[in-house]
Amino acid sequence: MCNGNPEQPLALYIHWPFCLSKCPYCDFNSHVRENIDEAHWRAALLTELDSTAREMPGRTITSIFFGGGTPSLMNPATVAALLDRTAKHWKLAPDAEITLEANPTSVEQARLADIRAAGVNRVSLGVQALNDQALKFLGRGHSAAEALAAVDTAARLFDRFSFDLIYGRPEQTVDCWSAELRRALTWSADHISVYQLTLEAGTPFHALWRQGRLTPLEEDAAAALYEVTQEILEAAGMPAYEVSNHAMPGGESRHNLTYWRYGDYAGIGPGAHGRLTLDGRRIGTQRVRSPDAWLRQIDETGDGMESREPLDPGAQLDEAMLMGLRLAEGIPETRLRGIAGRGFDDAFDPARLSALIEGGFLDREGGWLRATPAGRTRLNAVIAHLMA
Repeated sequence: MCNGNPEQPLALYIHWPFCLSKCPYCDFNSHVRENIDEAHWRAALLTELDSTAREMPGRTITSIFFGGGTPSLMNPATVAALLDRTAKHWKLAPDAEITLEANPTSVEQARLADIRAAGVNRVSLGVQALNDQALKFLGRGHSAAEALAAVDTAARLFDRFSFDLIYGRPEQTVDCWSAELRRALTWSADHISVYQLTLEAGTPFHALWRQGRLTPLEEDAAAALYEVTQEILEAAGMPAYEVSNHAMPGGESRHNLTYWRYGDYAGIGPGAHGRLTLDGRRIGTQRVRSPDAWLRQIDETGDGMESREPLDPGAQLDEAMLMGLRLAEGIPETRLRGIAGRGFDDAFDPARLSALIEGGFLDREGGWLRATPAGRTRLNAVIAHLMA
């Protein structure tokens, strides 16, 4: 049996793979099912939670995140059972952040009070847009009025909440997006996520683009929307602490910071992955992606693991840089030394590093390496050049 370092804090991700419908832009591991045996699914998730806990006793849970899919479709009793079992296996930090993703339909909005009673202390609402025409285009099952009603309910029930918006929609203008974003800010709390619409392979939107039936925004128009997003949110006291996430100081998603700072997290449920420190080694885990296959394997073996692989220092370095440079704070040199025993000058080609700094894409100061605002607009290219 592997054992984790009890001193190492742990984040927990729990995946609920079901949705009422599949959004045309979504490439997540989400599936539409007419009938779900929730008692069976609850038992399976608890079984996998038990299996995971046996490997790393004594840890302190700093955050739990219910993602999906649409976890607000879960019976609140299932949420409560998973939280109760987690608390039996591990210590919960006094300020543990427990987040659940929810869609703002009237049906799911009615469950928020029970979800709060189950132990969730933060919700993330998939608002995505504040006008009905855009919501219809995005394939959402709620209206703008329902979205704002759900935000109002979340504000009354939870100390902390966030919601998502998608910009960069076809034909969207700076003026229209600015007005929509400013309206959203009148309803927001300490956190908001804003994602630029991307046409991911395998999605209906991507197929429509291939068929010439969907025309995305031109690059310059999308860049203008990005710039005005930064201006409006910074002026509101919610600068980007990560590429797509904005918060007031202290309002950052603690769970997601664990990912971006390359901390330890365990993944439970179909397709969930994890990064764990076990017996002094960094391990990458991956659960079986197909919900049906995952459930079958749980029933047969008591665990839905598909793969678990030790990560060598080079792979860890790559992952830490990919995640860390997404943050406005960047990545500290001490983290690289802890991973690979090397600092910036030894880990990267000095000429490439210098060129990116001199070009205004990276900044190096005080033992930290961070992407500049210009670098964050083309982060994938910057990282690819640096790590080549």
